[in-house]
Amino acid sequence: MKLLIRPAAEVAIKSKPVRQQQMRQLRQNIRKLLRRVDEDIRVEGSWDRVDIEVPAGRGLYSPVIDELLRIPGISTIQEIEVYPLQSLDDVAEKTVVAFKGRLAGKTLAVRGRRIGKHDFRSIDLERTVGAALLKAYDTAGVDLKSPQVEVRVEVKNDSFHVATRRHEGMGGYPVGSVDTVMTLISGGYDSSVAAYLMMRRGLRNHYLFFNLGGTAHEVGVRQVAHYLWERYGASHSVKFISVPFEGVVAEIMRSVNNRHWGVVLKRQMLKAATEIAETLNVSGLVMGDAVAQVSSQTLQNLNVVDRACERVVLRPLIAMDKQEIIRIAHDIGTESFARNMPEYCGVISQRPATRAKLHKVEGDEAAMDPQALASAIENREETPIAKLLDSTVTPEEVELVQTPAVDDVIIDVRHPSEEERDPLTLTNNDVLKIPFYELNQQIEGLPKNRHYLLYCDRGTMSRMHAGHLKAEGHDNVKVYAPA
Repeated sequence: MKLLIRPAAEVAIKSKPVRQQQMRQLRQNIRKLLRRVDEDIRVEGSWDRVDIEVPAGRGLYSPVIDELLRIPGISTIQEIEVYPLQSLDDVAEKTVVAFKGRLAGKTLAVRGRRIGKHDFRSIDLERTVGAALLKAYDTAGVDLKSPQVEVRVEVKNDSFHVATRRHEGMGGYPVGSVDTVMTLISGGYDSSVAAYLMMRRGLRNHYLFFNLGGTAHEVGVRQVAHYLWERYGASHSVKFISVPFEGVVAEIMRSVNNRHWGVVLKRQMLKAATEIAETLNVSGLVMGDAVAQVSSQTLQNLNVVDRACERVVLRPLIAMDKQEIIRIAHDIGTESFARNMPEYCGVISQRPATRAKLHKVEGDEAAMDPQALASAIENREETPIAKLLDSTVTPEEVELVQTPAVDDVIIDVRHPSEEERDPLTLTNNDVLKIPFYELNQQIEGLPKNRHYLLYCDRGTMSRMHAGHLKAEGHDNVKVYAPA
């Protein structure tokens, strides 16, 4: 089987040096990824095409096409049959055979192309082949503008090929042909789609995750990051960076005005991302923000957030609505990850500022202990993404208890403001009030001979922290999940 790859239209209009560089990168990417399918696949090409020769009889058709459909920079994939050039009538005869059973009742157009010296013109090629197809099959006629089937025939010197089938590629630029970025990824719809769009645009993409409190969430994010890389960016090695941010969250809640929590949290993330980016030669940071989707994403708040760093911050979703983002997530295969991803709800202001003032936010940040952020950056974990799942620790299975035993101690892990609005009162059980951001420190001081059930309104935070504690050896921790 032979395949003809055409680059995206944007590549074709570049200057000669840029086009050559991007086509060279595209060939390298294709060669590297198809080598995983079969070592004997040959990849060659020129300034405007990539030619692939796939060994016959090995069942490689489906895996090769599937791989090519997920490589950024490819506009079309054409399956071709190659023959020696004898005459125009022979070209027409071979084309008729190639399109048997595919033209009945459909409109068609023949697109001919010649390379080299011949005693006929391209239009002669198109007319001869078109006439033979109209005679052989009961078609719906010729439609040169919007045909249902395009018949492509290319004559090159003393041979010709017929494109029998055509597949639409991803488009965009070849990964690695532009720059390197780092996407702040949470595993939800927005950040995963943003990472995909960056790879489609030819950007090599590292993944940066801020762990706000829980093994379960990190495991889920590791899975979606590996999936994105494996499917759309595996031609290049990148890293997954996990930053323990529980201490920063705790410091924000202790020191920052409640209305600024969300804005300050994002600023702290960008400050950390900027320092980490310097070690990875990253040109820009990517976020999944969309204008006005939540309170921290008003234009004024986004401006305040961006002032935290000097790096360019890219937001590919900035003008998309949620349904459009979810549709793309479904198309690229991340929708199921996002739908089941634990949602961390610990840093939610009751009356968040929608028009935060930079000087007030900076004043709040000045009251924070800078060591919290420095410690988080220092204790980050960097993992080559190819080994990401090998190093993933499966979250401990945590038991959910609807009716606690009399001796069970309930730990309310909600923020004090949430607890005050809706106090948890149980007749027969002790209730301890330990905010989630202080849980790791206080759990060590509790009696080891008691059983503890973590509680929060939605159950997400309590499960994440219970899984984290159990993974650290606290087998006496469960989750209180009233019916």
